[in-house]
Amino acid sequence: MLSLWPSPGAQGGNRVTLATAAVSPTPSALPPLAPARAPAPITPSNLTPADPPPETPPETTAGNRLPLGAILLRKGAITPAALRYALDIQSRQQARLGDILRAHGLASEEMVIAALAEQFHTTVIDPATSRPDPRLIDRLGPRRCLRLNCLPWLRAGSIIVVACSTPDQFARIRPELEAALGPVTMAVIGETALHRALIASHRSTLQLMAETCVEAEESCRTWDARRFSRLIAGFALGILIASVIAPVAAFLTLFGVVILALVLGNLLKIAAATTQIRATRAEEARGHSDLALSQTARKPTVTMMVPMFREPDIAPRLVRRLGALTYPRELLDILLVVEEDDHLTRDALAASDLPHWMRVIPVPDSDLRTKPRALNYALNFARGSIVGVYDAEDAPESDQLHRVTAHFARAAPDLACIQGVLDYYNPRTNWLSRCFTIEYAAWFRLMLPGLEKLGLVVPLGGTTLFFRRALLEKLGGWDAYNVTEDADLGIRLARHGYRTELLQTVTMEEANCRVWPWIKQRSRWLKGYAMTYAVHMRQPALLWRQLGARRFFGMQVLFLGTLIQFLLAPILWSFWIMLFGLGHPLAATLPAWALPCVAAIFFLSEVAGLTINIIALKAARHRFLRLWALSLHLYFPLAAVAAYKGLWEMITSPFYWDKTAHGIHDSASLPPLQALRPMAG
Repeated sequence: MLSLWPSPGAQGGNRVTLATAAVSPTPSALPPLAPARAPAPITPSNLTPADPPPETPPETTAGNRLPLGAILLRKGAITPAALRYALDIQSRQQARLGDILRAHGLASEEMVIAALAEQFHTTVIDPATSRPDPRLIDRLGPRRCLRLNCLPWLRAGSIIVVACSTPDQFARIRPELEAALGPVTMAVIGETALHRALIASHRSTLQLMAETCVEAEESCRTWDARRFSRLIAGFALGILIASVIAPVAAFLTLFGVVILALVLGNLLKIAAATTQIRATRAEEARGHSDLALSQTARKPTVTMMVPMFREPDIAPRLVRRLGALTYPRELLDILLVVEEDDHLTRDALAASDLPHWMRVIPVPDSDLRTKPRALNYALNFARGSIVGVYDAEDAPESDQLHRVTAHFARAAPDLACIQGVLDYYNPRTNWLSRCFTIEYAAWFRLMLPGLEKLGLVVPLGGTTLFFRRALLEKLGGWDAYNVTEDADLGIRLARHGYRTELLQTVTMEEANCRVWPWIKQRSRWLKGYAMTYAVHMRQPALLWRQLGARRFFGMQVLFLGTLIQFLLAPILWSFWIMLFGLGHPLAATLPAWALPCVAAIFFLSEVAGLTINIIALKAARHRFLRLWALSLHLYFPLAAVAAYKGLWEMITSPFYWDKTAHGIHDSASLPPLQALRPMAG
């Protein structure tokens, strides 16, 4: 069982070959761990300028070092059966022996660290008796220290002692270290201890990095709520004056704007849906090869970050659901990201039996409290070259990470992001959950993949996202001040020349199915959409050059058009009075052909929306929802209420994250997670 900082530990060294490793036992068949003795730790008292640490002896080259497995065997830290099991895994995976032993519970971090110190003829840093010199850390910078898995600890004479959690990489990074620090020598430290020491020394720096890592030109953090309130007040006053002077002209102008947004939005929806339907049929005819590739290729390490806030009840279910993932444990790195002062969630996780491949990352307290800020902070401590995001209530397909890594392996280098399909495991809870499930089915099965195949900007969902870490860090991660950080990141990826693709792998999550919480969640989404649009339209000419004409106009329809339809929805609702035999105020001022044209637009929009929804509900578990698609007329007006709430918050609390409670309608029994392939077409 692990507490708030579990044992992610040091890495193993060289491979060991045993001719007797014909059969690999399972972890459950292996004997319990044996205690190991650590070498004497480095402390200021035994490292003085008069007695500097020796350089690594020349005989400790890679070819002459005693293998890590042999050292652990000699110390009695592991058994031959455990070593055979770990070596069998290592022959198939790109993983260090120490990582494998720890991931499968065959050796503790302390055992591996002690053996590594002996293997590399050095000693162990003891953070309990000494602290790193902050001035030395500043010469490298906290981010580079984390990237190199090294921490300059102290000066001993003319030599800098560098604590390293991956000693097998020290020779490779030594020139970079010496360029910044001068002569260095290595000591060994566990990864957990390294992170703790860095946080203790540079907490405020890491916190600031998490909040400001995106360039100011592409961030919401410079949002001027007062200026925006003046603009809104001026716009409202202008409409009021126009309504008094020329009420019919004012109404017709607004009506023309919302009708244009409705028509363009439906054309985009139809184009995306038909494109995806054709692509799905062609793909089904060719067949899939993701899994075949994933079974043969060497896999990368994958880090999945799971932000959690005030969700103590979800912890046991989360551990169980993530435990269903079949990705190799030695290559899986789960970061449970919690706010530092969220003691309920932290206590629940501390009481859970977390496996060795799960770690809890407490995020320092701050006035800003958003999901993207927490993700940026946790990204510093990720191990994987592929980084993903799950929500706390998510239940991903068991083979999902295999499919994701296989897709990245065969994709072009400009593919920065993979978005999975989201679905709900509680569609039968009530009417709202049914409507939400219908909406998500159309969005993730037809709209988003269709936008991708049309070459347009893809606004990402907030979960089941996977990134090439190097490209994500190049963009600065997430905008910590944006409450729809996912949609914003989708635009930034496109602006900088990177692609997003949809992958047909499903994650089940909980539908928000209470009216006021639904409105609060949707108001946050629409507020974020509006702020994202405003940020990226600061320099429209630059945005045009970066996106190109087609993606630029697609973004206008998708973001601005969506906001217009919700904010001006009452104008469209005014025409529904005609169904009750009442005349519309505009009837006398419009040409005879105008009202039939408006009626035709409304009718065709409804037909298009209903058709797309029914096609998206093709999967057997969704078919019962088809009749409920007719009731979406009563569902989307809630979003208009949410839009005005979001507009108000853009003035009063632009960075406020209206938290959605999870686990309220969590289902104990889910459909088989290996059989949830999306179906469309």
